[in-house]
Amino acid sequence: MAFEHEKRQAMYMLEGIENGSTPAWRSRDLLEEADPTLAYFVFAWLRAHYPPSHPASDGVLGRLVEICTQHPSIPRRLKAGEADPLVEWFEETHRYRDLDRGAFIELIVEKLEG
Repeated sequence: MAFEHEKRQAMYMLEGIENGSTPAWRSRDLLEEADPTLAYFVFAWLRAHYPPSHPASDGVLGRLVEICTQHPSIPRRLKAGEADPLVEWFEETHRYRDLDRGAFIELIVEKLEG
């Protein structure tokens, strides 16, 4: 399979925020090292999978807010990533909630790197 390292890195970033296993400062480093479009996709997937009605939403969404509040560079990177045409393509053809984390990372990294 292609881009295995990139997929592992993207999954590590997503799961670290999702599970709270990565401290905010490390998540910030990962998000700043990542392509802005990938960073946007990670945030969008997490927001879609953890709406306010989800029992774990306080933790997951709280971590997103913490990262953005403590590190003002991240919201700027997310905004830049959102402007990528790949985001428009994805959001016109897919729904974040329809893809589990593995399928999502596989698809996104293949598109970003391919």
